[in-house]
Amino acid sequence: DQRTTTLMGEHNVHRDADPSVLREFTNHLIQDVRALELMLHEDMFETGVRRIGAEQELFMVDERGEPAPIIEEVLERNTDERIVTELTKFNIEFNMEPLKYGGDCFQDMERATEELIEKVRALTQEVGGDIAMTGILPTAHLSDFALDYMTPRPRYYALNDALSRLRGGPGQYQIQGIDELFLKHDSIMLEGCNTSFQTHFQVAPDEFPRYYNIAQVVAAPCLAAATNSPILFGKRLWRETRIALFQQAVDTRSSNLYLREMRPRVHFGTDWVDESVLEIFKEDISRFRVLLTTELQEQPLKILEQGGVPNLMALQLHNGTVYRWNRACYGITDGKPHLRIENRVLPSGPTVIDEVANAVFWYGLVAGLAEEYEDVSRDMDFDDARHNFVAAARNGLASQFVWLDGSKRPAHELILDRLLPRAESGLRASDISDADIDRYLGIIQKRVETQQTGAQWQLDSLARMKGVGSRAERLGALTRGMVERQKEGAPVHEWSLATLEEGYTPSGMKETNVEDYMTTELFTVHEEEAIEFVARLMDWQRIRHVLVEDEQHHLVGLISHRTLLRHMADRTEVPDGGIPVREIMVEDPISVSPDLPTLEAVEMMREHQIGALPVVREDRLVGIITERDFIQIAGNLLDDTLKGERSESPDRTLAGPSEAEAEE
Repeated sequence: DQRTTTLMGEHNVHRDADPSVLREFTNHLIQDVRALELMLHEDMFETGVRRIGAEQELFMVDERGEPAPIIEEVLERNTDERIVTELTKFNIEFNMEPLKYGGDCFQDMERATEELIEKVRALTQEVGGDIAMTGILPTAHLSDFALDYMTPRPRYYALNDALSRLRGGPGQYQIQGIDELFLKHDSIMLEGCNTSFQTHFQVAPDEFPRYYNIAQVVAAPCLAAATNSPILFGKRLWRETRIALFQQAVDTRSSNLYLREMRPRVHFGTDWVDESVLEIFKEDISRFRVLLTTELQEQPLKILEQGGVPNLMALQLHNGTVYRWNRACYGITDGKPHLRIENRVLPSGPTVIDEVANAVFWYGLVAGLAEEYEDVSRDMDFDDARHNFVAAARNGLASQFVWLDGSKRPAHELILDRLLPRAESGLRASDISDADIDRYLGIIQKRVETQQTGAQWQLDSLARMKGVGSRAERLGALTRGMVERQKEGAPVHEWSLATLEEGYTPSGMKETNVEDYMTTELFTVHEEEAIEFVARLMDWQRIRHVLVEDEQHHLVGLISHRTLLRHMADRTEVPDGGIPVREIMVEDPISVSPDLPTLEAVEMMREHQIGALPVVREDRLVGIITERDFIQIAGNLLDDTLKGERSESPDRTLAGPSEAEAEE
């Protein structure tokens, strides 16, 4: 909601635990709802006008494709008020002007988005960065979401404090896909993992329930065709992991209250809207506590008595802290209040034309089903709509949907056979130009036929690179390949898969870090396990070092094959139960962080004459760099040396090797 965005940008928005302040703000909320009721009753809202709009969220990345916390430097150079901050220092957002729905409006939306994308890209490039359009950035690390990387704005700190207070401890994250993610994090910063392309659709109050319910129905197929967030912290999770991650990032529910029916602040909804938009606002005020407050002088009922239109600032602020995937929004245009449906389902990217095609499919489906169904709640159980949505987020085009006619059909078949024709019909009835209908729905059709969504492109690209390079190199190549294809602008179904060669190639070893070479698939043991098991583990997995960690994944020790062989040679007997690992492990071994320069790690290994360095981030074991990796490092160092020698002998380099050398 653009007005909510403006309000949240005010510096006087804050978290206030003073009960009297919270009570006063709640009273303002009640007054705003009462004013809204009167406005609806008196038919004060704008009707007969359809407007559309969009908000674009982006990641800023460095030359490696990793998050670049440069928002302050970018905004210092920015003069466009539509470009604003987001939660983290490597996120940025812009808001586009509303457009009249009809004719060439989608060409205008694409053109405006492209212009602002280019403006943001130019600003980031001025400070050595670039932009990436994806629901979740593949190269993001957990350490990128420390509070140090929060954009320094009071409203973000206030929101974090409020949610942390309600949560009463670290947030817990568990997402199962091809891989599984399980972690805890002590702030809302992981919300900054997500970027989206949010679309708005203005509707009249009397038709709001029907259109909103249809928006709920079509959320699943629209998401299935648009997924672009399959990877988080190197894990292959849902096709649109953003859906699960955002819910868990701001979830304040306690696991101890499993018998209660409690809703997360990010949610799909609880039931169909029956008669009025008021049902949504009243439910959200009833279910979710006030997180933020602000000084409010507005008296909405008095403003109405005087013939004015209130801003309903309390209602807008609270509405901005409850994250329905389809959100009801109140706004004012030219002194006339209006209602909008904000679609928060669609991810950012892969390209501008993909985003606009996703939006066109959504607008067309909403309009098309509104022609066909007077009340979708008669034809579908709400739980089926919600199940479809979660299935789409998990499995994308491989989902199975329960549809309005009661049939159960694969997502891709339903889209191609039923929904694209229905979207086309809805767009034509809305007087959208034939050329735009053919162009944008044609992109959706090709994407679904090839089944190459942004998510599938990422997963297939990683699969192609399997077994070559380190995980960091593969994710970096994936992200850089994505960024370059976005600049070219072709829709994602036409993209070739990314290759490892597209990754960042440092000009020398001085530019690489431990993370570029470390192994992250670890075989570890507990200090109370038997050393006989360690011996078998080394043999089975063909490894020469085994790390010892506790239940919290803190590094406590290391056993090398040399240590194990020495022990086996020296021991004369084995006590009952075997000898525990702690008896022979090296306690508190030397460790390094992932961002340590590679040459420093090499020097440490040489200085201490050790064959392995555990890698630790935020007191947790995340990897290891060993003698085997050192061979690759030595090879790269040799390559650097040879490059330097060749650069000093340009004639030989240009001429190539002699015949004798070529034969050798």
